[in-house]
Amino acid sequence: MSEKKEGIIVILSSPSGAGKTTLVKKISTEKNYSISISHTTRKPRSYEIDGNHYFFVSNSEFLQLIQNEKFLEYAKVFNNYYGSSKDIIINKLKKGKNIIFDIDWQGTEQIMQKKLNYKIITIFILPPSKEELFKRLLNRDQNDEKIANERMQQFKKDVLHWKDYDFVVINDDLQKCYDQIINFIEKESKVSSIYAYDKAQIEKHIEKLLK
Repeated sequence: MSEKKEGIIVILSSPSGAGKTTLVKKISTEKNYSISISHTTRKPRSYEIDGNHYFFVSNSEFLQLIQNEKFLEYAKVFNNYYGSSKDIIINKLKKGKNIIFDIDWQGTEQIMQKKLNYKIITIFILPPSKEELFKRLLNRDQNDEKIANERMQQFKKDVLHWKDYDFVVINDDLQKCYDQIINFIEKESKVSSIYAYDKAQIEKHIEKLLK
């Protein structure tokens, strides 16, 4: 009788607008990963469906879930709460399902502090340039410059957490970025050593982003 295989956790983080959500969906579709659907207190965007993109809840409902210790991680981002359901995730992992997270550095830090008995792979995604990031934010937020500028200010803080991740990749081409991520995940799933990447190149890129 073969030993039951448990799932692994893959975390994708990035500053807002760097493309992590698109990559998470692509990995989920092409590699059959289960996306961790977060609870959130923010209002749905026009295309978002409750229970598909997020579980949309009120502020009081979210605070009650925190009190009942129902989250594996949670964070307040741009004045809205986001959190990942502990029970749903652990049950899927026990059944051998791989889980992929679309969360920020605060959530990643909390999950790592939990010291779960599962393989965890963390990946940080960078935009190709400040100009491209601002353009993406404008497109996503319906050309609202105020929101885009707020997110650009937050970007300067978020990007400093790249060193806490196992792997860092620049999303200058979606397919290339996807291929690099999958290659890294497959190598990390088989061995415990950390796959080397060019940290000097990443440091130079971040210096340019922060100018």
